[in-house]
Amino acid sequence: MAALAPLPPLPPQFKSIQHHLRTAQEHDKRDPVVAYYCRLYAMQTGMKIDSKTPECRKFLSKLMDQLETLKKQLGDNEAVTQEIVGCAHLENYALKMFLYADNEDRAARFHKNMIKSFYTASLLIDVITVFGELTDENVRHRKYARWKATYIHNCLKNGETPQAGPVGMDDDNDVEENEDVGATSLPTQPPQPSSSTYDPSNMPSSNYTGIQIPPGAHAPANTPAEVPHSTGVTSNTIQPTPQTIPAIDPALFNTVSQGDICLTPEDFARAQKYCKYAGSALQYEDVSTAVQNLQKALKLLTTGRE
Repeated sequence: MAALAPLPPLPPQFKSIQHHLRTAQEHDKRDPVVAYYCRLYAMQTGMKIDSKTPECRKFLSKLMDQLETLKKQLGDNEAVTQEIVGCAHLENYALKMFLYADNEDRAARFHKNMIKSFYTASLLIDVITVFGELTDENVRHRKYARWKATYIHNCLKNGETPQAGPVGMDDDNDVEENEDVGATSLPTQPPQPSSSTYDPSNMPSSNYTGIQIPPGAHAPANTPAEVPHSTGVTSNTIQPTPQTIPAIDPALFNTVSQGDICLTPEDFARAQKYCKYAGSALQYEDVSTAVQNLQKALKLLTTGRE
C-alpha cells in the first residue's frame, strides 16, 4: 500500500484525537481498514472541535486527503464500502485486543504491551461511534479498558505491583492526557498458541463492575492483538476440548417465513450481524456461540422478532 502524505503538526485544539491518529499510523500496514476508520473518527471529531481557524482547517484538509487516498486503495474492501461489515470488523478487532490484555492481566503478566492493548481497545471503541451510538456493552468495555490501562501504568511507574484481574474502579479515570500510556508501540510478532489463549470456560460467571467479557466469537483470527515474545509465554499444542452444544429450538426446523412478515432494513442488518458473529465463532471452533447466533438470525428472519 502506497505511503500517505504526512500531516502538518497537530494543532493544540486536536490533542484529544492524537492517540487515535497514532493508532491509525500503527495500523497502516497491519490493518488498513482499522487505520482508515481511526482517521475518519479523527476527522469527524476534529470538525466538531474546530473547523474554522487556519491551522485546524489546514490539518483537516490534509487529513481528508489521507482519507481519500485510503478509500481509493480500499475501494474493493467490503469493510469500507459496507458500514455493517466495517462496524463488525472494528468491534471484532477491539474486543480481540481487550481479551488479550485481560488474559495477561488475569495471569498477572504486567507489561507495556498489555497496557497498550487495553488502551488501544478503548480508542477503537471510540472509533466505533462513526457508525452510531455505542452499545451498553461497548461503553462498559471502553470504561474498564481505559481505567485498567491507567491503573496498571501508574502501579508500574510507582514501583507497585498491580492487583491482577477484575478489581473495583474507584473513579472515572481519564488517560487521554497521559502520553506514556498510549506511546508504547504495539507488538509486531504473530500470535502464538499459549496458556493465555482466551478460554470462556476459565472466565468467572460473575459480573465485575458491570463488565461482562464476551465470548471468543467476537474476536476473529483476522484481527490479531499479537502476543509479544517478551512476556515469556511458551507455545503449547492446543488439544481439542469437548464442547457443550446448546439445545436447538425444534420449532426452527419447521419455521417458514409467513407472507405477512415485514422485515425492515434494520432487521436484515441485525440478521447479517448474527451470521457474521457465527462465522467468527467457527474460526475459534466455538460451536455453542455459532449455534446461538445462527438461531437468533433464523428466528429474526422467519418471525420478525428476536
